[in-house]
Amino acid sequence: MTKSVKKLLAVLNGEKQWPPPIWLMRQAGRYLPEYRALRSKARDFLHFCYSPELATEATLQPIRRFELDASIIFSDILVIPHALGRDVRFVENEGPQLEPLKSGDRLPELDTDKFAAHLAPVYEALRRTRAALPPSTTLIGFAGAPWTLACYMIDGRSRKDANGQAHFDMALQWVQQRPEHLAQLFELLSDAIVLHCVAQIDAGAEVIQLFDSWAGLLAPDNLTRWSIEPLIRIARNIKSLRPGTPVIVFPRQTGELTKLYAGSGAFNAISIDHAVKLSFARQELQKHCAVQGNLDPLVLVEGGAAMESAARHILDELRGGPFVFNLGHGVVPQTPPENVARLVALVRSA
Repeated sequence: MTKSVKKLLAVLNGEKQWPPPIWLMRQAGRYLPEYRALRSKARDFLHFCYSPELATEATLQPIRRFELDASIIFSDILVIPHALGRDVRFVENEGPQLEPLKSGDRLPELDTDKFAAHLAPVYEALRRTRAALPPSTTLIGFAGAPWTLACYMIDGRSRKDANGQAHFDMALQWVQQRPEHLAQLFELLSDAIVLHCVAQIDAGAEVIQLFDSWAGLLAPDNLTRWSIEPLIRIARNIKSLRPGTPVIVFPRQTGELTKLYAGSGAFNAISIDHAVKLSFARQELQKHCAVQGNLDPLVLVEGGAAMESAARHILDELRGGPFVFNLGHGVVPQTPPENVARLVALVRSA
């Protein structure tokens, strides 16, 4: 029997595949009725993430329905601070809430044995998922970046301004007023992220995606120190410990500064949000690595001619280099599943 080719892995290794592989951030979630039924079986979100049976089923649901080229394990970036002993809660309609780090607080310590034991259910879900996936489907593990995790750990939660934009004022104060303390937190988080990613790889993940969801909050003169350089070190450490593992980075809302990530040589792909111009991605990013993105999730909600036109424009602009079709952020809960099915069919027929 001929071994199935995994299109995502081929692209992340620099090959051009057409039609391109497609998967979607937050492809498992509340927009699927089968997910909502499954979610009702868990007493809270963290229990859901730490139940290998439930997490595996959630991960597989969009694969069964849409036959996507990759599956990303159902978990959350905040399992890392939780495994470090911080209080983490997910409040319905409000999002995650953590025990904030205060100026006089001692930073948590990384006990590698306790950390691994705490996250063992995540790794078991990866093993089960890998065993159940079709041979052509790539399994993705993930982690949050140090800056994004630090934002939640320092502020405790995101707060929105009058325009609905999230902000983390205390974390930004640490950048200006307590950089040495922030650097200590980054050292701890970087070690924990690498440990978590390597354990995911050992459990069956074939690719790692690093999410810096709040990188765009950093001023350009702070972006290198608190986002780019730590992520480069993490990616290189992962590849040193588990050679051959591709790493994708998603530095959200960094605009044309995404070229600093792409040009580092540390990442196999850069995932771009829907604000990044496609001409820029084609000219400045694809020459360094694969590009992943970047349909606006709200266009996916709209569906119809608007979605089809936007998707075809992305396909036309980025077909000249290694490319992975995805969204500019995650699938939102109000997305009609039939729109996702139509998008997958459109990309497959490109």
